[in-house]
Amino acid sequence: MGDENSKTDKGINQSDPLALHHSDHPSLVLISKLLDGNNYGQWSRAMRIALSAKNKLGFINETVKAPKKTDDKFPIWEHCNYMVLSWILNSVHSDIAGSIIYTESAAEVWNDIYDHFSQGNDTRIFEIRQEIVEHRQRHQSVSSYYTRLKTFWDELASYHDPIIYNCGGLKGLTERKEKERVMQFLIGLHDSFSTIRDSILLMNPLLDTRKVHALVLQHERQSEVAANRDTAG
Repeated sequence: MGDENSKTDKGINQSDPLALHHSDHPSLVLISKLLDGNNYGQWSRAMRIALSAKNKLGFINETVKAPKKTDDKFPIWEHCNYMVLSWILNSVHSDIAGSIIYTESAAEVWNDIYDHFSQGNDTRIFEIRQEIVEHRQRHQSVSSYYTRLKTFWDELASYHDPIIYNCGGLKGLTERKEKERVMQFLIGLHDSFSTIRDSILLMNPLLDTRKVHALVLQHERQSEVAANRDTAG
């Protein structure tokens, strides 16, 4: 029963990285925004997600290794490798594609792109941190302000390896980062939220960003209802 669930109606075993779906083809474009040399962080994140969804991540991180050429599976591996290579070529600017098209391995291409374009990460990390410091709600709604700030946080996190909870020290570091995000969110709020902001800061322990955002959003809606009632009256 389990084997049947891992296959499509055409008998394709989706758990096998050497399997290709009938919709997979070399001209497929996995992500909408091409690598242009200045967006490596976002591009690589989007490509990893897309390749993972296709169960082909192993072809760029080299966990799906090439069998010996005498192995019966080598032609299948080679076919999948070239498919992934085509998807990468379709997802980069033509100038970049021209510099990697003669590389045989998808993993080699991926590593080559990393070597050439990841050096700009520090510059982008600096820019994101600066944008976070300068980001203010002003005339935006709470949701718009929070969404933009969360975009900065998520992009910044994509440049770092995920934290693994294997000791109390790392857990404490994660909690400290969460507290820092709460502070960043509260600092940028409009002064009209000073009352709810002061109330949140008095809470012990301090709530996480999602709960803080929910409280501020609720306060915003209550203020809007009160304003509408006064106008109607």
